[in-house]
Amino acid sequence: MKFVLFAQLAAVAAPAIAVDLAVQAGQHVMYSYPGLTPPESLYKLTSEGKVGGLIIFKENVNSNLPAIMDKFQTLYKASPAYNGHPMIITTDQEGGNVRRVPGGPSQSARQIGDSSTPMQAASQAGRDAAAALKAQKINGNLAPVLDIYREEGNFIDEFGRSFGNNTEIVTSCGSAFAISQSRSGVLSTVKHFPGLGAAKKGENTDLVPIKIDLSLDEIRTFDEVPYRTAIRNGIDMIMTSWAVYPSLDAKYPAGLSRKWATDELRTRLGYKGVIITDAIEAGSLKSFGNDGQRGVLAAKAGVDILLASGRNATQGEAIVNEIVAALKTGTLSMTEFQESSKRIQALQSRLSA
Repeated sequence: MKFVLFAQLAAVAAPAIAVDLAVQAGQHVMYSYPGLTPPESLYKLTSEGKVGGLIIFKENVNSNLPAIMDKFQTLYKASPAYNGHPMIITTDQEGGNVRRVPGGPSQSARQIGDSSTPMQAASQAGRDAAAALKAQKINGNLAPVLDIYREEGNFIDEFGRSFGNNTEIVTSCGSAFAISQSRSGVLSTVKHFPGLGAAKKGENTDLVPIKIDLSLDEIRTFDEVPYRTAIRNGIDMIMTSWAVYPSLDAKYPAGLSRKWATDELRTRLGYKGVIITDAIEAGSLKSFGNDGQRGVLAAKAGVDILLASGRNATQGEAIVNEIVAALKTGTLSMTEFQESSKRIQALQSRLSA
């Protein structure tokens, strides 16, 4: 009789444990959706506590967007995931041609860096970005870029996304942009650690695998310089690159590499905040399994938020399911994952309700 009762209790408890894991895993996944109207499935997942955040693209933007963002926040607040702080909603509002919502910054990073008063211009750009995003009820920006371009017109300079070709201008402008943006109430993200400034024209990690064959000394004394300052300033998030840097890890792209995310960024540079991936569906990751498997690899590496930007709610859900499975089997350390969850909660606490 005791055995039967125990079995019945276990059967009741098991689904609850699974749900709790799904909610915890969901807080590590940032979802996306196609077009102007989110699918009902994404609203449902949010109500269930399985959505940790959203990334918004230009195709999602019209006059209804603020109301849609409010609806997501209302559903999140009523969900089992709610911890007293808002859901993180992001976009890419770098400036110039890279703007997803109406408003500033009107200048590109390159134009800011080349101006007569670059720090002042960067500070104003951070405020302008924050104002544009807050008008749409978006509370996080995947900007500024801290890549230091090596060649005119290369991958990162082609659209003016880099503040300049030296550590001083990129560090000062990146810091000014991020600080003013965060002080204006929008989370700032610096990217793409440890740096895409040496990527040549056409070397786009969204499309194909890229290898950046720099010495570790050059990366540490040049590309990482702006990140050291950002970390000292208390940057909200750091986005990793999908390029491979053989000088430290010849196998995994930085965002899947424990050597880069944990050993270099956290241990050597002392970063204690949230690390976020670039787009998990990127073509550069084609040899690392499906999106869910990539999500597990990134989490194992020490990355906190997994960016499911394929404009499909099922993509984010698949990553959540894979994370849950990895936690159950021990493929992912529960202790490390809980520490990662605490970092996300601490980040959310920086946002006003």
